[in-house]
Amino acid sequence: MSEENRHLGEMINTFDAAAGEALGKRESHTPRIEAPKAVGADEPFKLKVSVQNHPNKAEHSIRWIEVYFREEGRPFNPIMLARMEFAPVYSEPEAKLKVKLSKSGSIMAVEYCNVHGLWSAKEDIKVG
Repeated sequence: MSEENRHLGEMINTFDAAAGEALGKRESHTPRIEAPKAVGADEPFKLKVSVQNHPNKAEHSIRWIEVYFREEGRPFNPIMLARMEFAPVYSEPEAKLKVKLSKSGSIMAVEYCNVHGLWSAKEDIKVG
């Protein structure tokens, strides 16, 4: 399929699915999700999403991070939990949230680098 006919989801890089020139960018572009593997139902917990070892200059920086939750059994997913925008030079690409879940699912993060595009990561989380 030609580049101009790809859907947006097909243009999002992940650590495991990166290819070509993107292979060398995985460590500095894949969002890092820090959350417990299991939580109690409706009990608040801390969630952190960051991008490590990335330039933070006006000409090359992470501009935003979005955090989503894909809830098991929900007919329409994902649920957007947060979006943080970052000013180059002045702010670092890190989002901290306090979250409550009633069902298991996956935390998903997407970040945008103004030079290397969209990158995402996913972590499963059990509620019980």
